[in-house]
Formats: sequence, C-alpha cells, structure tokens
Amino acid sequence: MRLIKTLAGQQALKERQGKLTLRQRTAFILFDGKRSVAEVLAATASMGITQQDVQSMLDQDLLEPAPGNEPAAEQPAEPVAQQPPDSGRSEQERYQAAYLIATQITGSLGLRGFRLNLSVEAASGFDGLVALAPKIREAVGDARYERLRLALFA
Repeated sequence: MRLIKTLAGQQALKERQGKLTLRQRTAFILFDGKRSVAEVLAATASMGITQQDVQSMLDQDLLEPAPGNEPAAEQPAEPVAQQPPDSGRSEQERYQAAYLIATQITGSLGLRGFRLNLSVEAASGFDGLVALAPKIREAVGDARYERLRLALFA
C-alpha cells in the first residue's frame, strides 16, 4: 500500500508538533505516494521504524492511502511454503537457481540488507530459502521478488 501525508500531517510536520517523534519524522517524509509501506520500512529499518510507527501515524490521521490505492490492495504475504511446485524441477535444482537470485537481491540492498544476505548464505537447502522468502519479499517489494518467486516455485 502506498501512503501520502494528510493536511493534518503536513501541518504537524511544518509546525513540529508533538505528534511525530524524531524517528517517525524521517519515515513520515518518505511517504509520498510513490513508495510502498514496505519500501519506507526497509529504508528506515536501521532507525528502528516499525509497522507500529506507521500504524500510529495512520491512527493520528497524519497519513492516508494514496488516491487510487485501496487499503485492501496490500494483501498479507502468501504463505510461500504452501505454494506447490509447478515444474518438474527437483527442490535441489530450484534451490540452486533461487540461491543465486536471492544472494544478488539481498546483496544489492547494501548495509540494510546485510543480515538478510547472511541469512540467505546460511540457508541450508530449499526449505531454508522458502522460509526466508517472505522476508526478502518484504525488503525488496513484489517486483524485485518476482524473479526469486519464479525460481523457487515455478
């Protein structure tokens, strides 16, 4: 889901009212209707911004869904472990293809993806990558995750 600042939110930012903590202000500025919540959370994770911070800003009417963006559009991540393999490839073949993609994706995140990259490298086999897939998806978004999904499940 993509969020934008409300008029009340813009006013709170401008007047530096006590509604936003210093940490939240940084994340708040990034909500421009172009970035998804997941992208903002990934960009501000090193500062400790969490989904609860975003929910707090929503509850205070500082943020709202961007026009044309339905709140239900952001579906909970599918339980990837339950997606059946559609191809005739073995789990080992899918793991080998997916491992390369996962290390490329998480490596491109720089320092903010360092721990995730270490987790990918430590994953032991197909099941290990499947368990990490939702975290990778959350960190990079659906578009960049698609290659990994195809390698794991198609």
